[in-house]
Amino acid sequence: MTWRSLLDCIVAPRNASLLILAAAVAAIGGAWAYESLGFLPCELCYKERIPYYAAFGLAPLAALAAQAGRERLARAAFLLMALLFAGDALLSAYHSGVEWKIFSGPSDCSGPLTTAPSVADFMKQLQTTKVVRCDEPNLWIFGLTLANWNIAICAALAALAGYAGWARWR
Repeated sequence: MTWRSLLDCIVAPRNASLLILAAAVAAIGGAWAYESLGFLPCELCYKERIPYYAAFGLAPLAALAAQAGRERLARAAFLLMALLFAGDALLSAYHSGVEWKIFSGPSDCSGPLTTAPSVADFMKQLQTTKVVRCDEPNLWIFGLTLANWNIAICAALAALAGYAGWARWR
């Protein structure tokens, strides 16, 4: 089997959508498992999940539309997934920069805690301040944080969705 025929098999609408859906299920399942162990995600982590949730609906839509001969709808679903995952790769790159202290993160998850003048002010600050910080990762896998890994995963999914949406019907 040649590389070209293998690539054509992978980017066939049904196969590409199943791969994207499987990756989305694995990513969200992994995130939920990570949370069940007591590790809470930061605000940026929650935002990085949005394309995976969108893929739960868009990937089957792309496969069904392609199978039904609705090529424009299938192409639109694939290209929308490609845009969502490419944007998520950029958001993950920003998140990685926040973790490495290259960029300043959102104030609600990486800003400084101000000193409260009284106990009442301190209690009020505790109720409005998020505890999970975006600039302090709590899990490293093979020397990379989850935000670092998400860059590669989202870039690969964006490439797969983009190629499946573009190359199939050029």
